[in-house]
Amino acid sequence: MKILLVEDEVKIAAFIKKGLEEHDYYVDLAYDGLFGKKLAIGNIYDLIILDIILPNINGIELCKQIRDRDIKTPILMLTALGTPEDKVLGLDSGADDYLVKPFNFNELLARIRALSRRSPNIVINNILKIADLELDPESKIVKRSGNIIKLTVREFHLLELFMNNVGKVLGRNDIAEKVWDINFDTGTNVIDVYVNYLRNKIDKNYPNKLIHTVFGMGYVLKEEENNNNNNADT
Repeated sequence: MKILLVEDEVKIAAFIKKGLEEHDYYVDLAYDGLFGKKLAIGNIYDLIILDIILPNINGIELCKQIRDRDIKTPILMLTALGTPEDKVLGLDSGADDYLVKPFNFNELLARIRALSRRSPNIVINNILKIADLELDPESKIVKRSGNIIKLTVREFHLLELFMNNVGKVLGRNDIAEKVWDINFDTGTNVIDVYVNYLRNKIDKNYPNKLIHTVFGMGYVLKEEENNNNNNADT
């Protein structure tokens, strides 16, 4: 399940992101409303979590702008503003639920589970698919052409990142932040090493290559436009 979290308090954002990822949710993070809007419009999410007091665009206005674009993704307001009037304003702006800080994390998880049942973007059985490759985030099983592929924990999270961003070029900084949770060290080739590990397991024995290099930019998971043409970037 892919979640967009828009929260400007760095410590709170880090706490929520870490907690959600420990429960196998994939989280994109924005610290202000403007960047949150860019992510919400440019990506498909199963849930959006919004603070109200945000730089550039506040959560109420951001929620309205998301709904104005006919994006039906469930939205959970997570804010310190807890008066009945605040809740009515948030729900009337297009939010599906409203949770007041400070909050119990188990309650947040329960709200997320409830809202996920309304999401139009949830993959059936949560299984991610591209071509003949399947990844089940819950059972941690990866298959290609029906064959089970054994991955390390790091390789699994790297593949999950790719499969949550099919067709999107991911730079090494993006990969390092999401999979290693570190600022990428330009002096190391750890990203390239792990991509090669993954290729050897995912692509090596199959004619349809899925993991591609975009030189000078990063990597992308996609089907080849012409499977008979073994391009140099694969």
